[in-house]
Amino acid sequence: MNVKPVNKLFNEDLVVINMGLESFADNLKDQGVKVLQMNWKPPAGGNKKIASLLARLGR
Repeated sequence: MNVKPVNKLFNEDLVVINMGLESFADNLKDQGVKVLQMNWKPPAGGNKKIASLLARLGR
């Protein structure tokens, strides 16, 4: 296995994409980490029945 590509990652700045609680991103920012906060929510607010109905409409 060629580990050079993996080792290269340790020489680069960390950039995080956060799709969860904004406080996670805030904690990383406080430590100097570059963070992109995504304002994402599950379809239909996470309600599986409504999400299934919306998926049917999209067909």
